[in-house]
Amino acid sequence: MESLNRMALELVEEAIEFADELAIEITELDNGATVLDFGHDVAGGIEAGLLLAEIQTAGLATIQNRLGEVAGAPVPHIDCTTDRPALALLCAQKAGWELALDGFEGLASGPGRALLAEEEIFARVGYEDDFDFATLAIEADDLPGEAVAERIADRTDIGANAVFLPSFPSASLVGSVTAAARAAELATVRLADLGYDPLDIRSVSANAPVAPVAGEEATAIALANDALAYGGQVHLTVDEEFDRFDELTSTASDEYGAPFEAILDGVDWNFAELSDGLFAPAQVTVDVSGGPTHAFGATNEDVLGDAFGL
Repeated sequence: MESLNRMALELVEEAIEFADELAIEITELDNGATVLDFGHDVAGGIEAGLLLAEIQTAGLATIQNRLGEVAGAPVPHIDCTTDRPALALLCAQKAGWELALDGFEGLASGPGRALLAEEEIFARVGYEDDFDFATLAIEADDLPGEAVAERIADRTDIGANAVFLPSFPSASLVGSVTAAARAAELATVRLADLGYDPLDIRSVSANAPVAPVAGEEATAIALANDALAYGGQVHLTVDEEFDRFDELTSTASDEYGAPFEAILDGVDWNFAELSDGLFAPAQVTVDVSGGPTHAFGATNEDVLGDAFGL
């Protein structure tokens, strides 16, 4: 399999070339690492968010914007389709690397994780990347600096000047777009976590609404989860039957039924207090090749409209 980081680097180079058109900003740090600001000190936008979602999936997913509705009002929706879900969604897009150092806290997604390949999912998929450059998308309140780039370089055994860090805050238009692009990932991660062989997931298509841009990070995180748990729709084509497909949707969770800000307030924003099943798309169809088709869950425009202020 070709390197995920090599494929992502081509898209990073595209972002650098069209930085002005995308309303993003490129900074080379003193140690040679490159930071791409997708929404901290610049506007960013939907097109920037679409490209960043492609970078996060290493170019193995088609990410598109369309206009849909929430509670009768026009709202942008993001479509994501991939025929390589194990690589695109689990080995690349999944936000699986927590970065915390020198007062900086961020969550890293993207193919740079595959250079480290310490998460169990890489062994299950049978993939580890070997490339001289690393691309990690950093979701954080602040832009990453040299210390973050050095940490990533040390862990992945490459030079700091080979590290590319597209970064964005949750409370940004890019943050809302890339979150909506995660409906397919949520279903795929959930299915793998339930014990299903990720290599038996053949194709995934999904869509979710783009949450309103919030004024603060906590609200943005809540709205992003609302968009997925109450508005996300996913279709999977798989090879094998499974007796736990009904656990793929947020509707199967006991906490389901209120906007996430209220749910999180109820547990003092301690995510560990909530069941993993809540962080799932609202509606899932599973098409078993040569077998039955299952449909579970439903979108909830009442809760979603309430959360979005519509």
